[in-house]
Amino acid sequence: MRTATPSSPASGAGTVVREVLLDAGGVQLSGLLAGDPRIPPRATVVAVHGGGMRAGYFHGTAHRDLSLLTLAAGLGYQVLAVDRPGYGRSAAALPEGLPLAEQAALLATALAGFADTHPLGDGYFVLAHSYGGKVALTLAARHDALLLQGLAVSGCGHRFAAGVADLSPSRWRTAMRANNWGPLGLYPPDTFRLAAALTTPAPPREVAELPHWERVLGELAADVRLPVRFTFAEHERRWRHDPQALAELRGLFPRAAVSTEWQPYAGHNISLGWAARSYHLRMLGFLEECLLGLPPRPSMR
Repeated sequence: MRTATPSSPASGAGTVVREVLLDAGGVQLSGLLAGDPRIPPRATVVAVHGGGMRAGYFHGTAHRDLSLLTLAAGLGYQVLAVDRPGYGRSAAALPEGLPLAEQAALLATALAGFADTHPLGDGYFVLAHSYGGKVALTLAARHDALLLQGLAVSGCGHRFAAGVADLSPSRWRTAMRANNWGPLGLYPPDTFRLAAALTTPAPPREVAELPHWERVLGELAADVRLPVRFTFAEHERRWRHDPQALAELRGLFPRAAVSTEWQPYAGHNISLGWAARSYHLRMLGFLEECLLGLPPRPSMR
C-alpha cells in the first residue's frame, strides 16, 4: 500500500490558476494549470473536457463552488485542465480534429513532456467528462507507461440511451446539444451566459466517430489496468445507466477494478451544475483511495 504525500496546512492559501501551453510533438495544446507554487503537489489531476467544450469547463465561474481547479488545488493537488487536440490553441492546426487514438497519443506526449518540467507528486490522476472520457480510456489502454494512478469518468457509458443510438450522423450534433443539460434548475443563474465562452463546435472527425464507441470500448477495455470509476448523473440522457447496463459496463474490464456511481441533482454537464462540488469531492476521495492502494468500494447500482 502506498503512502500519499501529506498535504500542507497552508494548502489553498497560495492557489494560482494560469493559462499554459503544452508541447504535443510539435502541436501546441492550451490549457489551465492550478496549484500552489510554494509547495509540492500531492498528485496531479489531469482534467479532460467533453465534446464542444474547452478546459474552462472544469473552472466554472457561475458560482464559487463550481471550479474543480480551485477546489483540488486548495486540497494540495496540482490540476492540469487541457484543451483536447482540435480545441483551443490547436484548433487552427487541426481544423478537422483528430480521432480518439491520435488524440490520446498527442495527450500522452504532452503529459510526458509536462512531467519532465513539473513535479507531479504521486503521479497523474485523470478526471474526464463525456468525449474526454473516451480519450482518457484510450490513454489508459494504450499509454500505460505514464504515471496514471486512476481514472474518473462522467457522462460516458457504453450503450446509448433509447432514441440516441439510431440517429443518423447528420443529426448527431443537434441531438448531443439537446441532451447536454437536463432540467435548467440544476444550474446556477448565469450558467448559460457564461458557458458561451466555453463552448465551441466539435471537430468533424470527432463527431464521425461517435456512433462506433460501443465497439471501440469493447476493444480498449481489456487493456485497462488501473482503477476506473464511472459516474452517471441522475438526469443523464445520452447513456443507459440502468442496473443491467452498468453491470455490462463493469464486465467489459477484466483487468481493472471498476465501480459505477450515481450523482443526484445533476445533468450531463455535472461540473457546471449545483452538484459540481459534491461530484468533485467524491472524485477526489476516489483519488485518495487510488493513492493509498485501496480496493474500490462496491458499486451502488
